[in-house]
Amino acid sequence: MTTFLELLINGVSMGSVYALIALGFVVIFRATEVVNFAHASLLLAGGYVIASLHDDIGFWPAVGVGIAAAAVVGAAVEFLVMRRYRGRDHSVLAIVTIGVDILLTTELTRRLGTDVLAMGDPWGDAVLTVGGVSIAHTRIAAFAAAALLITAFLLTFRYTSWGVAMRAAAESSETAALMGVRLGRVSLGAWAVAGGLAAVAALFLTVFPTPGLERATSLAALKAFPAAILGGLDSTTGALVGGLVVGVTESLAAGYQSELAFMGRGLGDLAPYLVMTVILLLRPSGLFGTKELARV
Repeated sequence: MTTFLELLINGVSMGSVYALIALGFVVIFRATEVVNFAHASLLLAGGYVIASLHDDIGFWPAVGVGIAAAAVVGAAVEFLVMRRYRGRDHSVLAIVTIGVDILLTTELTRRLGTDVLAMGDPWGDAVLTVGGVSIAHTRIAAFAAAALLITAFLLTFRYTSWGVAMRAAAESSETAALMGVRLGRVSLGAWAVAGGLAAVAALFLTVFPTPGLERATSLAALKAFPAAILGGLDSTTGALVGGLVVGVTESLAAGYQSELAFMGRGLGDLAPYLVMTVILLLRPSGLFGTKELARV
C-alpha cells in the first residue's frame, strides 16, 4: 500500500507538470485552431535559459528570466512566422510549427551538446517522509507551482478581457473579428502564455530525481501531447484532467513494471499513448472536447 501511495502521489505531481504543457497546447489551439508541434522547443528554450543563468544571477531571478525568455520566443514565433501564414489551411500551419521546432531544437541541442545542466534549484535531493510514504520536495514544489499557475490562468481566462477575447475567437474567429476582437493580439498572447508555462514545466522536469537539463528533455512534450488529446484539444479542463491521467498512468505502469513484465519493457513510456488510444476510441473528441456537429 505504501508503494502504491508513493506512486500515486508522484504521478499526481508529474501529472500537474504535464498539465502545464498540455495547457500550452490547448491555449494555442483555442486561439488559432492550430496544433503547435513547436511546443517542445519552447520548453527546451526556457529550461536552457534557467540552467545557464542561475549561477550568475541566482535561482529565482533565473527562473523569472527563463519564463520571460520562453514567452518572448513563443511570441516571436507567432509574430515572425505564424502570422505570415494566417488564413492558410490549419494542417499547413501545423506543418510549419514542425519546421520551427526542428530549427529551434537543433540550435538548442547544438548549444547543449552532450552536457547535462543542473538547474540550481534550492530543494536538492531532500525527501519528505510521512507515515512511511516518501516524496521528494521537488515533487511537492511542482504540484504547488502547477496548481498556482493553473488557477491563475483559469481566473485570467474567465474574468479578463483577454480571456473573453480568446473564448470569442475560439467560438468563431470571423464573428469575433467583426465584433472588434483583435485576433493578432489574442494569438500573440496565447503563444507567449504557452511559452511561459512550458518554461515552468521544464524546470520541474529537470530537477531531482532527474539529473538535469539535457537534449532529450524536450521529449517530455511528447508525453504531454496525449494529455491534451485525450482531454480534448479545445478544453482547458481537459488539459488538467488529461495531465493527471497521463502522470498517474505513467507512474503506476513504471512502478509495477516487474509485475507487468509479460507486456515488455518500457511500459511506463507507452502507457499514456495506450490510454489515449482507448479514450479516443470511446470519445473521438476527447473527454471534454467539443463534439463537431454536421447538418445533413
